[in-house]
Amino acid sequence: MGQNLQTGGRLRPVDLARGHGLSTQAVRNYEEAGILPAAARTPHGYRTYTSLHAGALRAFLALVPGHGHQTATSIMRAVNQGRVDEAFHLIDESHVQLLDDRRTLQAVETALRDLEPESGADTAAVSAPGGTFIGPLAEALGIRPATLRKWERAGLVRPRRDPQTGYRVYDEADVRDARLAHQLRRGGYLLEHIAPLIAQVRAAGGLEPLEAALSDWHDRLSARGRAMLTGAAELEAYLRECG
Repeated sequence: MGQNLQTGGRLRPVDLARGHGLSTQAVRNYEEAGILPAAARTPHGYRTYTSLHAGALRAFLALVPGHGHQTATSIMRAVNQGRVDEAFHLIDESHVQLLDDRRTLQAVETALRDLEPESGADTAAVSAPGGTFIGPLAEALGIRPATLRKWERAGLVRPRRDPQTGYRVYDEADVRDARLAHQLRRGGYLLEHIAPLIAQVRAAGGLEPLEAALSDWHDRLSARGRAMLTGAAELEAYLRECG
């Protein structure tokens, strides 16, 4: 590869693009989006960039894995417009979201640990021919039937209706979801926060497949946290260069 720095420390769009595996059009798009500072122009109208633009590009590309493309764009746009405090606020919000995600993961893991093998009333609820009704299930969980109906409206359980009587019938999967919801509610989680977790259990096909997914969830959260550190370092370097 040829020397990137041009006369007077100027960089062509292709110089900026090559170092990051980007197209020159992508570099121009980033400038138009405010991710890069506005480029100077030659007398013939060609864009010229500097090390400052290279630093902005490095910062943006480092921010994306931890904060996402949209937030990273907003951070860089705020910095380039002199609204640094707003950029810090956006970064803080991403860290809060990461912490919330970690707490959610911890709540799921705790709930799974607390779901001991069914015994006594729980066993009767699960093994009842054709499923169980709302009364026995509520009694097994130590809650009121009205609570189960509330959970149904929130999408936490999805009992079928007996065609003869119209009564709610909870099969084994419904009992599992109700027990998981019960543990999460005891942990202080709101219904609107529990519903997506129950949906993940259903999508995974039960608790055992979900346990395997939890390990991947851990890895992804750790990767996001580390990416945020990398992004912060590159952004700090860019801020120093901006002065």
